Amino acid sequence: MSTSIEQAVEARLVAAAPRMSTIPATLHYDRSDPFAVRMSFPAPATLEGIEVYWTFARELLAQGLEQGVGDGDVRVRPYGFDRTVVEFHAPEGTAIVHIRSGELRGFLQRSLALVPMGDEHLYVDLDRDLADLMRDAC
Repeated sequence: MSTSIEQAVEARLVAAAPRMSTIPATLHYDRSDPFAVRMSFPAPATLEGIEVYWTFARELLAQGLEQGVGDGDVRVRPYGFDRTVVEFHAPEGTAIVHIRSGELRGFLQRSLALVPMGDEHLYVDLDRDLADLMRDAC
């Protein structure tokens, strides 16, 4: 059984112009970091021209399908019947994307098959994480 999953999603970038352009994005989940979800955007889809990753709580994504959540760099909320809005806030500006809610639900279901919600603590290696922190501090 795999310990990580990836899923391509179609994100629609909300811009000042009335037309929304579609950009590719990929959702990542890894059992070794059980609380987190990572969303990546390829270099051609970013202002910097480099691949960009955003890491945020899996629980934030799950809750955001039902109600608006988040008050930091990443915010998630439902939008209509079949879309979810994900906002990414950075010093350079804000990116807002719409993603089909069904795609997000499918991804979350696959992640829950790897690590059920509430069992994340069983997959955290505190000794390794502490050793990594100590090594970085030196």
